[in-house]
Amino acid sequence: MLRAAIYGLGRWGSRLVESVQGSEKIRFAKGISRDPEKHREFSQKTGIKVVSSYGRVLKDPEIDAVVLATPHSLHAKQIVQAAKAGKHVFVEKPMTLTRKTAEKAVEACRAAGVTLGIGYSRRYAPAFLEMVRRIEAGEIGDVLHMEAQQSGPSGYRLKPGNWRASRAESPAGGMTARGIHTLDSMIHIAGPVSSVYASSERRKLPAEVEIDDTTSMLLRFANGATGYLGTVFVTGDFWRVHAFGSKGWLEMRGDTELIARGLEGAPQSIRLPAVDKERAELEAFADAVAAKQQFLVPPEHAVNEIAVLEAIVASAARGRPIRIK
Repeated sequence: MLRAAIYGLGRWGSRLVESVQGSEKIRFAKGISRDPEKHREFSQKTGIKVVSSYGRVLKDPEIDAVVLATPHSLHAKQIVQAAKAGKHVFVEKPMTLTRKTAEKAVEACRAAGVTLGIGYSRRYAPAFLEMVRRIEAGEIGDVLHMEAQQSGPSGYRLKPGNWRASRAESPAGGMTARGIHTLDSMIHIAGPVSSVYASSERRKLPAEVEIDDTTSMLLRFANGATGYLGTVFVTGDFWRVHAFGSKGWLEMRGDTELIARGLEGAPQSIRLPAVDKERAELEAFADAVAAKQQFLVPPEHAVNEIAVLEAIVASAARGRPIRIK
């Protein structure tokens, strides 16, 4: 049983705690908040003691790992602190906000011999797992091109002054909240991205909400494949990942729907049973710690994803493609 502390008890932190209630692999033993009193009801409901000191938790021998659901700009420092204290780390996406800090975080965990997990829960969606299985089995041949979209109305829910509404915390708008999930899916299938050509603008959100709401990207992968990724933060919910291969294509729409088509014949629709993705990722993290193995998201992919995030911002500002070395 992995004994964990969770730092950040907002909506998503609470969701992570809820997801593993009754798990035989991971248990949250403590919560961390700047104002523990605000979470008295949470503590009473879950039995999890909430404290204010991250430093004290890192010194607690009864805690094996920390789960970070804090503002993006805090992740890098908090990951390094945990690694130096010998604690395994699971961090919500994005891991950090710059390639330099991402590399530093990965190196700190490697040097300390601790497991680094990253919250890309979409990797555990049944449709995505089936999509990857079919691609690895050669069903659609060589992957030549990918398209993805992850959009929704979340931008309308942001309040001025909320950290998620800050351009510093959410570069490229919906990419940090939504689109990075689909970027991770594309990189898992096609490998690291080598160049980005992006447009990112605020089209509908009010000036008090600083972030962009409409972002589109043309990608080239290091293996020669091409791709398109879009995220609109002010529209109806929509999520798809589409892989085009030399023998056909596979498209997933949401967690449980996959469509397959070969070079001939009609498309085949595959429906799969739903799972709790957050429980799956946290239990996979616990399994990786127990086995002393690398988490599902390789460090090089995690760093490349943050490099892409930086390149999107740079490309949109300069109006030209940005190479990633």
